[in-house]
Amino acid sequence: MTSKVVIVTGASRGIGLAATQYLLRAPQLHKVVAVARSREPLETLGSQYPTQVQVVCGDLRDFTVGQKAVELAIEKWGRLDSLVLNHGILDAVARLEDLEIEAWKGTFDVNFFSTLGFVKAALCHLRRGHGCIIFTSSGAATSGYATWGAYGASKGVETAAINHLALTLANEEKSVTSISIRPGVVDTEMQKEIREVHGATMDQDDARRFRVLKEQGQLLKPEQPGHVIAKLALDAPKWLSGEFLRKALIVWN
Repeated sequence: MTSKVVIVTGASRGIGLAATQYLLRAPQLHKVVAVARSREPLETLGSQYPTQVQVVCGDLRDFTVGQKAVELAIEKWGRLDSLVLNHGILDAVARLEDLEIEAWKGTFDVNFFSTLGFVKAALCHLRRGHGCIIFTSSGAATSGYATWGAYGASKGVETAAINHLALTLANEEKSVTSISIRPGVVDTEMQKEIREVHGATMDQDDARRFRVLKEQGQLLKPEQPGHVIAKLALDAPKWLSGEFLRKALIVWN
């Protein structure tokens, strides 16, 4: 395998960071445009891998971030092989009657509409190189939790819409492979926020469930789904295009 160029969103921590580190440590010296809101972790990656990393720091409610990331990849390395669209926010944790519509819109903008911005900006380049798009979904898309309406609905829309988008791309863009993955419950900063910040707002049975998962060591390590996602970004089989891969169907290794 030759060196590839991959854009990874949510690259500053958790699954995105694990996927990014896998790509950077591979013997092929893959190149990564790392995208996230937090500048310091991205700059650390850039200093560790100065010839392999370019950084785009921004709020993904700004739909121009995707275009900037694609343009940077092409300007620096002349190609783009894959997208790993891993970003997402759990903000706006509240009961429906207490949540303003603008808060819902903000969550949808980050968790769904921004992914479309990346796809539209990257598609012509992915088409040339028979590239790949990996979308990180969420169990919240199919499970209901009180106070998670905005997050769960946005991920549910993403799951349904991205699956349909992948099927559309399979017909319109036969050279691009598109896969959606539900990674499971992973030991990330979002899990920490659930336990330490949002637990008081959530129903106590739900909050207790997440605490027990941590206490009993049942959370996946970010490297488990992160490394699988990175491998798929590099060499996803074409027959998976359009599929929604649930954790139960994949052995994380």
